[in-house]
Amino acid sequence: MDSKIEHLKMIQGVINRMSINSFLLKGWSVVFVTALFALAANNSNVSFIYIAYFPALAFWALDGYFLWQEKLYRKKYDKVSEKDNSAIDFSMDTSSVSNEVDSWDKVVFSKTLRLFHGSVIATILIVMLVVIF
Repeated sequence: MDSKIEHLKMIQGVINRMSINSFLLKGWSVVFVTALFALAANNSNVSFIYIAYFPALAFWALDGYFLWQEKLYRKKYDKVSEKDNSAIDFSMDTSSVSNEVDSWDKVVFSKTLRLFHGSVIATILIVMLVVIF
């Protein structure tokens, strides 16, 4: 039983790191877009607002990747918890469960990511329209 618990602890550590990375990406997304807004206002250079789309979309895609990896490892955790103790091999490969989890592109457009990152994109659009008109 000790080997199963250790393997589950390893997988849980990866899940925790993916969750933390996702949280940090959301924070950096807001900070980066806000900084570009400040540069646009400070220099009266509207192009910084257009540039804000790139990091917002990049952070969205990266956040989706981390959420996808987290889902894969959660599924891996479930599979390992069902295994017999003698079958524990300490593998961290998620390819065996990849067909049981939504694909990356579906995860990127999941409800939670659409709400958060969509609101960041909408904010950029609103600021862009306010500045233009």
